[in-house]
Amino acid sequence: MNVKTMETVEMPIFGNTLKLMKFWSYLFVHNWRRYVAMTPYTLINITQYVDIYLSTEPLDFVIRNVYLAVLFTNTVVRGVLLCVQRGSYERFIAIIKNYYIELLQSTDPHIEQLVKEATRLSITIGRINLLMGTCTCIGFVTYPLFGSERVLPYGMYLFGIEEYKYASPYYEFFFAVQAIMAPMGCCMYIPYTNLVVTFTLFAILMCRVLQHKLRTLEKLRGSSLEVRQEIIGCIRYQLKLAGLVEGMNTLNTHLHLVEFLCFGAMLCVLLFSLIIAQTIGQTVIVLAYMVMIFANSVVLYYVANELYFQSFYISIAAYESNWMDFDVDTQKTLKFLIMRSQKPLAILVGGVYPMNLRMLQSLLNVIYSFFTLLRRIYG
Repeated sequence: MNVKTMETVEMPIFGNTLKLMKFWSYLFVHNWRRYVAMTPYTLINITQYVDIYLSTEPLDFVIRNVYLAVLFTNTVVRGVLLCVQRGSYERFIAIIKNYYIELLQSTDPHIEQLVKEATRLSITIGRINLLMGTCTCIGFVTYPLFGSERVLPYGMYLFGIEEYKYASPYYEFFFAVQAIMAPMGCCMYIPYTNLVVTFTLFAILMCRVLQHKLRTLEKLRGSSLEVRQEIIGCIRYQLKLAGLVEGMNTLNTHLHLVEFLCFGAMLCVLLFSLIIAQTIGQTVIVLAYMVMIFANSVVLYYVANELYFQSFYISIAAYESNWMDFDVDTQKTLKFLIMRSQKPLAILVGGVYPMNLRMLQSLLNVIYSFFTLLRRIYG
């Protein structure tokens, strides 16, 4: 995708997400910034797992380090995926840009209002996610200050100087390094979430636009042929929508599976950390971690659930278009659109399971069961 073309036509629906990804060179540019962010994070993530394997620290610190290691792994996977599939993401964003421009050029007041609402919601969600990410970064750095022992913000095994890592000046140096790395990780983790949410919100916007077009078919004063052509145009728009959702699944479905597993592991670990926290400060920070992880996942599952139902409502909108007043050929054309809408569009996890609130509820039930088992064993 041409970067200059991307900059000449702003897409407010993405907020600052694309600017952050462009700054860190994950999308649209290719320079040293992505390696400055990715290389240290990957190395730290490796040392985290080594530290967990060799750790002799108390259980609460081990549990917290497991949570952070999984979170770092998820962050690294997101960054690697963006780097490897950079071209696919840029082409997909180019498609969305074309559809978005078409909607911006619409003279229908209702469609203009739908675009404004979707843009406003996307920007709001993006800002809230960035705020929660910032609070989590602060929690990473301040958590050790509330402990009874001297520890780093997140565990890491330091080859060659492991026995000296809590002694000055090593401790202060690595504490500063980890404090600097925290916001860099936030810039990898949060913008990707915002990007996926915006993709889904735009698909929901297209569903609502299509519903509006179908519900206003009876307002057309032309001949039956003109009404039929409008329905055919709606079918083509529906095909664009289906292709957009298919493209989203191609890009993200396997990552959704990884994050599904990571979310379950992290939330279970955080629930366990909550009951073994030693101080009020640590309890507050663990709660902040839980809110951030849970809110990010709930937003993803909620918008995916909304897309599922909004795509199904297309058939209802077609049925409510006073189809009885159309001629037989027009009714057959509309029936074809209704039949295609009977199978709702879904964001898939692992290419198999639809991402929705029912799936999230099932996951939470499993998490609570494992948490109860861990609590009994520890107790």
